[in-house]
Amino acid sequence: MRGLIVTGTDTGIGKTVLAAGLVGALAQSFGQARYWKPVQAGLAEETDSEAVARLVPGATIHAEAYRLVTPASPHLAARIDGVDIVAARLALPAGAGPIIVEGAGGALVPLSETRLYAEQFVVWGLPVVIVARTGLGTINHSLLTIEALRWRGVPIAGIAFVGPAEPESETIIATLGQVRRLGRLPILPDLTPVSLAAAMAEHFDLMDIL
Repeated sequence: MRGLIVTGTDTGIGKTVLAAGLVGALAQSFGQARYWKPVQAGLAEETDSEAVARLVPGATIHAEAYRLVTPASPHLAARIDGVDIVAARLALPAGAGPIIVEGAGGALVPLSETRLYAEQFVVWGLPVVIVARTGLGTINHSLLTIEALRWRGVPIAGIAFVGPAEPESETIIATLGQVRRLGRLPILPDLTPVSLAAAMAEHFDLMDIL
């Protein structure tokens, strides 16, 4: 088990929380797990790496390859900040235990004017967990994400939902997209390491993900 990539069908849908949950679940099974956010765009609020460190105490958090001040798509944030995002700095960090790599926004978010995240997924060679919200519009966004990844030959571990239960949407996405439904993480009003670990244990089967 080398690790997983976590991408989303949109931004602000709970991708980081789900990634933290996976880090915690892997740590329980393998004794240790790692997290890496290659490009962080926006530093004014809690970063994704800081959120995962807070939600999974003791997890190994690799430093971002790029920390961009501007909260925008990586390609635009890098341009505004005067930074060039180069592929050589995006190699997977070495370490013991499986790694969870979190992208930015969706699979087709541009890292630069010439490179999409989905194209970087191919280089990393890890299976992808797609995180989708359960609200209106998720069927279209989810199926488009599945199609975009599959067209590029990116292996898909399955799709994980975040939000209130929507059985019809969740079922049709898994059926038409021909992907495994990995589980659904409900919105946790009191998001803590304990509540997240309990929710992951209740709603996900790690062996099914692996």
